[in-house]
Amino acid sequence: MTREERQSALHKVIQDRIIVLDSAMGTMIQDHHLSEADYRGERFKDHECDVRGNNDLLNLTYPEIISEIHRANLDAGADIIETNTFNSTSISQADYQMDRLARELNLEGAKLARAACDAVSIQTSDKPRFVAGALGPTNKTASISPDVNDPGFRNVTFDDLRNAYKEAAEGLIAGGVDLLFVETIFDTLNAKAALFALEDLFSQTRNRVPVVVSGTITDKSGRTLSGQTPEAFWNSVRHATPFAIGLNCALGAEQLRPYISDLARVANTYISAYPNAGLPNEFGEYEQSPEDMAKHVREWAQNGLLNLVGGCCGSTPAHISAIAKAIAEVKPRALPNIPVRLRLSGLEPFDLAP
Repeated sequence: MTREERQSALHKVIQDRIIVLDSAMGTMIQDHHLSEADYRGERFKDHECDVRGNNDLLNLTYPEIISEIHRANLDAGADIIETNTFNSTSISQADYQMDRLARELNLEGAKLARAACDAVSIQTSDKPRFVAGALGPTNKTASISPDVNDPGFRNVTFDDLRNAYKEAAEGLIAGGVDLLFVETIFDTLNAKAALFALEDLFSQTRNRVPVVVSGTITDKSGRTLSGQTPEAFWNSVRHATPFAIGLNCALGAEQLRPYISDLARVANTYISAYPNAGLPNEFGEYEQSPEDMAKHVREWAQNGLLNLVGGCCGSTPAHISAIAKAIAEVKPRALPNIPVRLRLSGLEPFDLAP
């Protein structure tokens, strides 16, 4: 299938059923207990600084592991798998002195996911599989100072972010992704830079792909790190007309539910959610079982909150398999008819009454 044919199929599938996303790439990589040498491979054996933990580098040095993880998620029932490119921007890769590799990491990450999807799609031609290009939040924030003694200081600019996101997206699209995930957003200004970059790229190439925007509620305050409520966050990015809006990471399904409900109430687009497998214990480990996670997700679905769902930190293909089975017969959320009016946002939403 061509990208256009796959995108057409995606629009059809999401109207028929809830789409299943994959599990946490980082969780699966950690289970392999890789060494510094494993990360370096032959190509980077003499690299000037440590690279262990740079999971995206494995696209180049240990691609077999990434392909294996993709295949495990597809076998578990995932319709969409994300590329292993969460930190593949020049900004994030600068921590490893590998910023020059950003485009290559995205290109190769997309190729690995594309190959895994295509191989499975051939065997199950009645169930197309799709590749989502992962665009993570970077390790910098455009709207908050990293120095408590200097509130006006910023260590990244909007243009820095825009250029980094554009470079990453170019590699992902060249590698064959079907849609793009601007995900784990803790700072809405970072997300705006990403969306600006994507719109610029789409205009230049005349090649548009669907975009999913996924924020992160950092704690029980119900706000992103930059202070917005879910509805205010939606008002801030709705101009980009995303294919889906949603939340991921930070919270488990039980804790994330009210904020997904808030988005489902106000957004006139599809709703995406991929919570963590519960909350981490004192050792930073996630203990929620696939059955417990699937039970919560099924309740969301039965209450009409979901169009796309998967797992974030701590989740595995076993969690995805349980979720896929739990929601298999549940109808997807119907898009609501939201009245047209002026909708603005600061930290809180503001809707101008007619």
